[in-house]
Amino acid sequence: MANFQKIDEARKLLGLGEEAGIEEIKEAFRKLINKYHPDRCPEQDKKHCEEMSKKINQAKDIILNYCANYRYSFHEKDVIKNTMDKELYEHLKRFYDGWLGNLGL
Repeated sequence: MANFQKIDEARKLLGLGEEAGIEEIKEAFRKLINKYHPDRCPEQDKKHCEEMSKKINQAKDIILNYCANYRYSFHEKDVIKNTMDKELYEHLKRFYDGWLGNLGL
């Protein structure tokens, strides 16, 4: 299993934010691999493109292995959190946390 530094470097190489879904990861990979594929590279840049292609493939493997080994939560609150619009979730969480916190429960 890769450590955080390797995963973070791979994420940055693929141009991903700190959160991404599988489809976003695949799309970022496809975009970069098409750009740096040695068959599509000018002759003078072939060596650079070959090196970049290797790095891009390694980054994809690191990220997808991390995702494949990630343990998902199927608790109701986590499913709601992960399927609800993030901004709405944070707004509701602040509202309920503040409201219930004021009741002293």
